[in-house]
Amino acid sequence: MRKIYAFDFDGTLTTKDTLLEFIHFAKGSGQMFRGFLLFSPLLILMKLHLFPNWKVKQKIFSYFFKGMKIDDFNALCTRFAKQNRHLLRPAGIEKVRQTIDKEHTTVLIISASIDNWVRPFFDEIDKKTQVLGTQIEIKEGRLTGQFTTKNCYGEEKVNRLTALYPHREAYYLIAFGDSRGDKELLAFADKGFYKPFRNKK
Repeated sequence: MRKIYAFDFDGTLTTKDTLLEFIHFAKGSGQMFRGFLLFSPLLILMKLHLFPNWKVKQKIFSYFFKGMKIDDFNALCTRFAKQNRHLLRPAGIEKVRQTIDKEHTTVLIISASIDNWVRPFFDEIDKKTQVLGTQIEIKEGRLTGQFTTKNCYGEEKVNRLTALYPHREAYYLIAFGDSRGDKELLAFADKGFYKPFRNKK
């Protein structure tokens, strides 16, 4: 039977949330501070569960990146991954490497982050590794600031996986996560690991 290993990215394979790190990398401290100050009322409402997480995320992403050329954005994503490999948890990446080498095995990275900057972190490991992230809308070669998929969080992680692999009885699923956003994926798996790569070198 085929085995599918599904890894969350932020917090599971990394030590920090890469959305915040990417904005800081792209825009610098000053512009990042001003942007988050502008959206602080919505962030507070989000924390109180009075405003949807995905709407806040999309508004923040749009504020910082709307109108940017997709080629420039992708180049920025590649530079970000190359210059921030220190964010990766060594034990987690070693597990990904070991898993890739196994026969009859598929490796998925399922993340709420934008897949444009998640993908380059794995290009050096194995270009066949599949990344299922939140996807962004492009029109006339520029970012519109909108998402073309639902935020890949919670139940949406399961939906994205089963869209690719609908016959659940045909594979054994092993999942790795670290937060509320991974709860449904871990429950859906045959074997789930919560915060598995902490305090490991």
